[in-house]
Amino acid sequence: MSLVERLGHDAGERLLIVNCDDLGSSAAANRAIATVLKAGVATSATLMVPCPWALDGLEQARGFDIGVHLTFTAEYPTYRWRPLTGAKSLCDEQGYMPAEPATVWARADLAEVAAECRAQIDQALAWGLDPTHLDAHMGTMQIEPRYFALFVDLAVEYRLPLRMFGAGAERRLGFPGRSTASAAGVLYPDYFVSPWGHDARGVFADTLAHPRAGVTEIYFHPVEDGPELRCYDRKEAQIRVDDLTCLTDRGLKDEIEASGVKLISFRPLRDLQRQAG
Repeated sequence: MSLVERLGHDAGERLLIVNCDDLGSSAAANRAIATVLKAGVATSATLMVPCPWALDGLEQARGFDIGVHLTFTAEYPTYRWRPLTGAKSLCDEQGYMPAEPATVWARADLAEVAAECRAQIDQALAWGLDPTHLDAHMGTMQIEPRYFALFVDLAVEYRLPLRMFGAGAERRLGFPGRSTASAAGVLYPDYFVSPWGHDARGVFADTLAHPRAGVTEIYFHPVEDGPELRCYDRKEAQIRVDDLTCLTDRGLKDEIEASGVKLISFRPLRDLQRQAG
């Protein structure tokens, strides 16, 4: 039986999760994400627990479905954050998380990575978050085989679904992530769409124009434009501004309705996984 049928829908139904990454990364990101969640276009977000604005993010998005954005990188040269556990193998020479996933994979002790993941999830739980899923900042936990195995273990331990790369990306990565997760009883969307670095509005429009039966996740990184964003993100700020412009386009809700696509969050996947397991 397909995932969409297990969720109680007809086999041909097209379900879409619209997730906003990087909740908690800045006040500007928090305001933008809250805006699109309240507008009813975005259906979920994921929280960067180690970031200074994480608690504000939870407050701004209170009442909406939020997952944990497992974080091991701090990519901005002058705006950094540290691991909750303080583990030295997770820090660069300045004492912050490294800028790139490759540095994490090369230097981090995997046991300390596991402890940090649990610290981030447990901190979110202690703050009162009822997380709906797990994903990972900059793909650190997803696209390296050792880290992916831990990612699945955490999904089993905390009974949460995962963001999952698509079948094409799996072939390029060269390890069987999708079947590994399925064998462990972990749920994930059938398809994943990444507009990053492309015309966000165009990618969203194409996703709606050519919907696939099943569950699709599309993700965005909306941030309000202004001095805060332009100060900390000097390379990719416009991508984030364009994502916000896309998700606040007044015609988007009409396009979603006309497409026949149904918006959902990760919560139905989480509830199904817990019922099954």
